[in-house]
Amino acid sequence: MRDLRLVTAVGPCLWGTNYLVTTQFLPPDRPLLAATVRALPAGLLLWAAVGFTLPRGTWWWRAALLGALNISLFFVLFFIGAYRLPGGIAAVLGAMGPFLVAGLSYPLLGHRVSRRVLVAATIGVLGVGLLVLRSTAALDPLGLLASGAGVVVVSVATVFGRRWGTPAVSRPVLTLTAWQLTFGGLLLVPLALFVEGPPPALTGRNLLGFAYLALVGTAVAHFLWFQGVQRLAPTSITLLSLLSPVVAAVIGWAALGQTLSPGQLVGAVAVLVAVLLGTSVRTAGAPARTIRTPIRTASSPAPRPAAVPASRAA
Repeated sequence: MRDLRLVTAVGPCLWGTNYLVTTQFLPPDRPLLAATVRALPAGLLLWAAVGFTLPRGTWWWRAALLGALNISLFFVLFFIGAYRLPGGIAAVLGAMGPFLVAGLSYPLLGHRVSRRVLVAATIGVLGVGLLVLRSTAALDPLGLLASGAGVVVVSVATVFGRRWGTPAVSRPVLTLTAWQLTFGGLLLVPLALFVEGPPPALTGRNLLGFAYLALVGTAVAHFLWFQGVQRLAPTSITLLSLLSPVVAAVIGWAALGQTLSPGQLVGAVAVLVAVLLGTSVRTAGAPARTIRTPIRTASSPAPRPAAVPASRAA
């Protein structure tokens, strides 16, 4: 389980690199284009890796809904907030995710959240605030609404993803990741064309940035992330997401010459402490095994009850 937490944590760390790539490599003022290119090529690549396995039964609407929430809607809301708010404000709003997931987990999943996890989430919010907030931060109402809605969208999707588990296919997490990215990317294509028009002429630097976002910052990162979504406690998952602004701040200091004040260093340490504190124990009631949801078709025979031998372990 500890190894799974470490693997899952790589996802938010990779997301933390996307800010540098977006600002330094991509064409300016094209958030919907960036979102589309992030999602669709990554989804098609992963879908090809699983042999273009199609959803069946309830997984058509489940994968579509998760793709719309996790990819299409969240990407749009994220970029609206990113363009209208200082990154610090958006990051602090994102840090509220563990509290929202904790509130949703009990009625929808029956998971009781420990006091330790809530304390860790509080430390994490304060740490992110120290790390990224500035006293000159301007509050744009539309940006605040978009960033707050983005947190709600991802939190709801995280809980639904855990509740539904994975389809009964040979590589369930990879397949479900491919479905979400593909559905989400397809929904973004007409929106990007309608709002922003055809893509501009792209330079080699732009293509390199898009390739990184699609392959590393999206395909690899989301695959690692969704493995944790299916097997770790939802509140632990959202605490791991706090690593993203820490990585972004460190990269800004190392690659862009941005300074880190003593208060920001304290904030970074606080976030790391929160992650370690909140993910070192499993939320009470959280199942340790992946939930597999069988794909049922109209032609599939109804399952018949079978007696369980008394000698078989539970």
